[in-house]
Amino acid sequence: MPEAVRVVLDTNVLLSLFVFADSRYAPLRARLEAGGLIALTDARCLGEFRRVLAYPMFSLDDDAQGAAFDSFARHAAIIAATADPVPLPECKDADDQKFLEVARDGQARWLVTSDKALLKLARRRKLAHLFDIITPDQALEFEAAA
Repeated sequence: MPEAVRVVLDTNVLLSLFVFADSRYAPLRARLEAGGLIALTDARCLGEFRRVLAYPMFSLDDDAQGAAFDSFARHAAIIAATADPVPLPECKDADDQKFLEVARDGQARWLVTSDKALLKLARRRKLAHLFDIITPDQALEFEAAA
């Protein structure tokens, strides 16, 4: 069995996997649940996910919010900040910086995102020596090739 891949999933990806159950990404969720992916997070990222789940636009009652949060949290590894971190470029969207920090501090292989500001950093390849910033579709391609 291949070694588990350490990943950071941003909030939009979590919504696709745990709220909308987007069938395109079902293989990612299955791999996460089977232990083939290790989802890295921290208190800030978990807090954002919990907060976003409560947005009125999603019309999720308390039980549905709790179920989505718990489904992710039971498969997540909470990491601590590194004592002497490698400097990171600043993301245009300051709210996304935490995902970069978790990926760095947790020694992730991938930061999986649909966020334009994060994907712009990926195109500039400034973080390639630490981790790759990829879309969910790219993650599926890499998973299929593994």
